[in-house]
Amino acid sequence: MFLVLWEFEVKPGREQRFEEVYRPGGDWDSLFRTDPNHAGTRLFRDTSRSGMYLTADYWLSRKCYEEFLALRRSEYNMLDAVAEDLTLSERHIGIVRTRCPHNQLRAHRATSPSTPRSGLTN
Repeated sequence: MFLVLWEFEVKPGREQRFEEVYRPGGDWDSLFRTDPNHAGTRLFRDTSRSGMYLTADYWLSRKCYEEFLALRRSEYNMLDAVAEDLTLSERHIGIVRTRCPHNQLRAHRATSPSTPRSGLTN
């Protein structure tokens, strides 16, 4: 299992829209869910730094993630361009290997609604 991590500084007043786009069931997660090797998305809000968020996207392997990017690059770039207006900065933290069994994430993904909910972890 691989985890892709990003950190974002969100423009003041754009937090709600940012959360809609980046939360589980949001725009990014919906794009990633088109690939069966995507195992889930999480959105974290920093409680000590206003406007700071972390996203975590789970993939079965690094190769699966890289193949998804190659296949869906134009859709990824279009969504990235639209979402860019929501942030002051973004930083790719990295791609890390996890020890979390993928069946736990897949089970959660199967039961998590794609309808609006905060999807935030504080």
